[in-house]
Amino acid sequence: MSTQEQKLSAVPPAPAAPAAAPDTQTKQPNRRVLVVAAIIALAALAAGGRMWYRSHFYVETENAYVAGHVHPVSTRIAGVVTKVLIDDNQLVKEGDVIAELDPFDQGVKVEQIQAQIASAQQQVTQADAQIAQVQAQASAAAAQVAQSEAQLVRAKQDAERFGQLYNSQMKAVSKAELDAAIAARASATADVAARKDSAAAAKAQIASAKSAREVLNAQIAVLQVQLKDAQQQLAYNKILAPVSGRIGKRTIEVGQRVQPGQQLTAIVQENVWLTANFKETQLADMKVGQEVKVTIDAIPGKELIGKVDSFSPASGAQFALLPADNATGNFTKIVQRVPVKITFKPEDVKALSGRLVPGMSAIAEVAINQKEAH
Repeated sequence: MSTQEQKLSAVPPAPAAPAAAPDTQTKQPNRRVLVVAAIIALAALAAGGRMWYRSHFYVETENAYVAGHVHPVSTRIAGVVTKVLIDDNQLVKEGDVIAELDPFDQGVKVEQIQAQIASAQQQVTQADAQIAQVQAQASAAAAQVAQSEAQLVRAKQDAERFGQLYNSQMKAVSKAELDAAIAARASATADVAARKDSAAAAKAQIASAKSAREVLNAQIAVLQVQLKDAQQQLAYNKILAPVSGRIGKRTIEVGQRVQPGQQLTAIVQENVWLTANFKETQLADMKVGQEVKVTIDAIPGKELIGKVDSFSPASGAQFALLPADNATGNFTKIVQRVPVKITFKPEDVKALSGRLVPGMSAIAEVAINQKEAH
């Protein structure tokens, strides 16, 4: 070997590096992270279970509003307001006077018709007196007819007798006497005819007077109907409350000129209910009589218990001013909503002392899969 190789071989080899010691301190998982993860998992599990449970046993909607009877109050006649006897939000009872109009025009019309009735009744009295007078004349005419007929009988008998006493074989009476008897008979016959005509005319006058009286009675009947209508119009000057409730939307003031049909105020009754618009997919298990939990937005923390009263006969879209026409090429299926009427117990509504009013928003939750209440 060469001198350099001998030198390298003479150097002793370096000692081997010691083997790495096993890592006895392996990192342990953070306990706090495990606890948080477990809590999150339990919360997710609980939320999922709650969602599953509620989806199978409850249906809920926020599209719900309190509804009630709102009665508009209007006048039936035109007039000027002289008195207003109500104030905003005031409680009134059925039949209470809300306001009064000036009754002068209607009062004058009533007096005018009453005067016409009195005049017609006076004319009827005169017609009755005329009828009595004509009947007396008819009776006198009938008596004269009877008298004339008796004279005619006598004249006929005299004429026959004189005719027998004056003939070609016997001249017991003169020709002048016979002619006088015949003339008297003719005169009596004519007188009877005249008397009968007079009696017939008297009877016709009776019928005419009675007809005139009937016409007057008919006019009185018409005037009495007009008087009744005028008195009713006069009564309309007092505007009455049609129902019991609370005054709202008051627009009437003293001195205001109002027209028939003009709304002056509104009366809201205390009996209210809830109109909840459920999706059509939520109605499968809903039945009349099921219990409903209602939360009113304006009364937080207060839960009302109602019940399903009835279902609308059509979806809300069908009652819209412009219903959608699905017979078009751009049809898109949209879940419809059906109004459901939910009623409350009267004592529960009364306990709220008027705080539950129409128009309030609410949340309705119906427990399905329960037996129908009877």
